[in-house]
Formats: sequence, structure tokens, C-alpha cells
Amino acid sequence: MIPTKYQNLKVSSNSQSLRLVERLIEDVCQVYGVNEDCYGNMLISVTEAVNNAIHHGNKGNADKFVKIGFESENNLLVFSVEDEGEGFDHGSLPDPTDPTNLDKLSGRGVFLMTQLSDMIRFEENGKKVFLGFNENS
Repeated sequence: MIPTKYQNLKVSSNSQSLRLVERLIEDVCQVYGVNEDCYGNMLISVTEAVNNAIHHGNKGNADKFVKIGFESENNLLVFSVEDEGEGFDHGSLPDPTDPTNLDKLSGRGVFLMTQLSDMIRFEENGKKVFLGFNENS
């Protein structure tokens, strides 16, 4: 079982916090025997969600925090990422695969999370995202 300290993390809004998130993902993968492909998908998706929460949600404000949760339910490994920002409309994001957006340096995070996770759900006006990965993938 994942140690209690890893089931819920609260990290400050700075890029150094990503190391703690990476460690959580490594621990989850080790405990649940996750294969390399799924590990890579988790690592990219969850760190992207945390990075978005830090930079877009909390606007890099060091006084704000990002909460990361983890639980296993019905063979689905689920991470939650929640920021203290105002939220956003995930449905109105521009399509990064549209030819007019291909040269843009940002705007691919939610697209990547959607493509790499087996389940994605936004709540609280986009301030909280759930990312699920099949345990046996």
C-alpha cells in the first residue's frame, strides 16, 4: 500500500514541487506493478496537470498550494490535482492539432493529458482534474 503521506500531497506553487509528484508516481507504479508504458503516461499526464495548476491556476503564487491525491478504485489508479485558482473552461481550449496552432509553444497540456490517460474528469470549474489509468494497461 502507498504510505499515507503519499495518498495526499500538498505542495507549494513552484517547479521544485514536481520532484515530490514524480516520487509519488514512482511509488504508485512500484506498489501496483505498473508497466513502463503506463508509467510514462502517468508521469507526463500528472506532472503536466500539476505544472498547469502551478503556472496557470495559481499563477506561480508561492502563497498558494496544489493538492495531489491518489487512490485505487476498481483497477483504476486515479490521481487528483487541485489548485487555488479561479478555474477555466476546459471545453473551450483551442485544438493544438489545428494547423493554425501547430507552431504555438503552449496549449498542449490538456490535450496530452486527455490522450495519455484512460479517464479524465474536470470539476470545480476546472480547478480540479482527475486522471485515471488502468492498473493492467
